Amino acid sequence: MSVDFIFRILGMVILAIVGGILGNQFGEIANTSPSATTFPVEQYRFLFGLLGALFGLILTPYFTTRPARAMRNALAKATTHALVASLFGLVAGLIVAALLAFPLSLLPDPFGSVLPFVGAILFTYLGVVIFKLRQQDFLNLLSNLRSGSGVTAKDGASGAGWAESRTILLDTSVLIDGRIADISRTGFLPGSLLIPRFVLNELQYIADSPDNMRRQRGRRGMEVLSALQKEPAIPVRISDIDVEGMREVDDKLVVLARQMRCPILTNDYNLNRIAELQGVTVLNINELANAVKSVLIPGEIMTVQVIQEGRETGQGVAYMDDGTMVVVENGREYMDKSIQVTVTKVLQTAAGRMIFARPDEAAN
Repeated sequence: MSVDFIFRILGMVILAIVGGILGNQFGEIANTSPSATTFPVEQYRFLFGLLGALFGLILTPYFTTRPARAMRNALAKATTHALVASLFGLVAGLIVAALLAFPLSLLPDPFGSVLPFVGAILFTYLGVVIFKLRQQDFLNLLSNLRSGSGVTAKDGASGAGWAESRTILLDTSVLIDGRIADISRTGFLPGSLLIPRFVLNELQYIADSPDNMRRQRGRRGMEVLSALQKEPAIPVRISDIDVEGMREVDDKLVVLARQMRCPILTNDYNLNRIAELQGVTVLNINELANAVKSVLIPGEIMTVQVIQEGRETGQGVAYMDDGTMVVVENGREYMDKSIQVTVTKVLQTAAGRMIFARPDEAAN
């Protein structure tokens, strides 16, 4: 038996009784000076009771269970920061309304009796709305006051309070990639890492895939998540928060990031582009990896080991310690040898940095 059905029955009984009482009173009034078309009191009682039962059976869920369910869903989707800011806004609005209640009550009627109640509703609403809209600034202020850093919310996102309170959403591709664990240990990602339940479900779906390669990638992501949770210096949270009306994980992440005003950590190129088009901050691990690679300029000399042939005639290919490809002109004759080369050109591509070099004849 559903909750809706129980409330329908209760509403039907209660409104039937109320309708019967009202019908009885209306029937007595109508029979004070009866005419030929006047019904007996019992018929008024029965008719009003029947209408009350009908209205109670149909309309009760719209005033009881459905608003409660909508409120529960809204609270489930709201972030902790939004709930805390709304609570402080509610308290602030009630304080302002209480301070103004006495002066408003001194006004002549009907203003003196109505305006205090209207003011309580108005200032409570404004308090909740304003604090929720400026929740990040408010939480930054609280964090700065607690840490005593003296940095205000106006000082920008470089303050310590902002770093401590920041939440970073993790994409499935980041967990599968695995480098997030090493990056987090370095302390370059201040704040807490948030993994929504739908991301975890996608990772589990990949881990259960019949394809062997996908299954290994999914299990690797599970191992990386387990390693992150075991690190005491890395706050990792798994949340049941969800986005209704969206089926794709990438779409849910973008909407959630916009609602929470937090960045997405990913190395998915498509998600990166979609998020940037919608004004969401993206932290891309591949871009970070390219940014920290060694910077070389034409004319520098370095030592590499040629390990394979290139596409062009006579070319050899080597790799630096950070994975950067080095194309060595006439390097095929030095296959499986360590040689010194001179950098001739550095090319930045979408896939990363590529270095062109030629053997240093004097050194080799």
